[in-house]
Amino acid sequence: MSDTRPAFGLIIIGDEILSGKRADKHLPKVIELLRARGLELAYADYVGDDPARITATLARAFAAGDTVFSCGGIGATPDDHTRQCAARALGVELALHPQAAALIRERMQDVAREQGVPYEPDRPDNTHRLNMGVFPLGAQIIPNPYNKIAGFSCASPGGQGAVHFVPGFPVMAWPMIEWVLDTHYRHLFRQSAWLEQSVIVYGALEATLTPLMEAVEARHAGVKVFSLPSVDHPEHGRHIELGVKGAPDLTGPAYADLLAGLRQLDARLGPELVRNQ
Repeated sequence: MSDTRPAFGLIIIGDEILSGKRADKHLPKVIELLRARGLELAYADYVGDDPARITATLARAFAAGDTVFSCGGIGATPDDHTRQCAARALGVELALHPQAAALIRERMQDVAREQGVPYEPDRPDNTHRLNMGVFPLGAQIIPNPYNKIAGFSCASPGGQGAVHFVPGFPVMAWPMIEWVLDTHYRHLFRQSAWLEQSVIVYGALEATLTPLMEAVEARHAGVKVFSLPSVDHPEHGRHIELGVKGAPDLTGPAYADLLAGLRQLDARLGPELVRNQ
């Protein structure tokens, strides 16, 4: 894989999320899993169980060349469309993945053994379960430590980026996402923590601060400058949290530069904040 750090994205699929029947837990957890490895989420998309919308969303993800995690819709019930939509987005056929099929059969044998009944591979419900191993051609499996029903990964057609498909159930999805990160993207993990330094600025407008922000970011490569306005904070009231974030050795000089610029603007400053990532 290239050493170029990709953007990480997240797709959450399911009517139950958009209708409010279930609250999404994936977004905060994926942010947490990435942050623990010195990475960060660039974007997240939510889409219901509409095949056309899912296909369009996945097509954009593949075209972007990003590293994207897609949660939900990879089962074999009528409202599960993700596997089929992934194949359409890639323009390839679906096929039963041999390794995924073997794992599904193992799972069915485990269940039969637990229930004390004979394993009947040709029973209609067992045959139907093999559909959960039907993936787009060229897919690689993602092991599922919970019940052996694998997820799958598909590389982007351009050779950069991939979409990794996992179930919607957090108990399955989260360890599978961790496995993908630790197996395929360990070379991207930041060995040193990121540092975030900021200051509360009272009574200023973002438009007034923008030239300073642009100048600091231009002078300090590898550092991001951010502005977080608030209109009703319980302690600071209306204010802007203005700061920088990046590797610790880069953040200090950039923050000093930012503070110097704020003083030149006669900005009214409040508490300073430091956060380790």
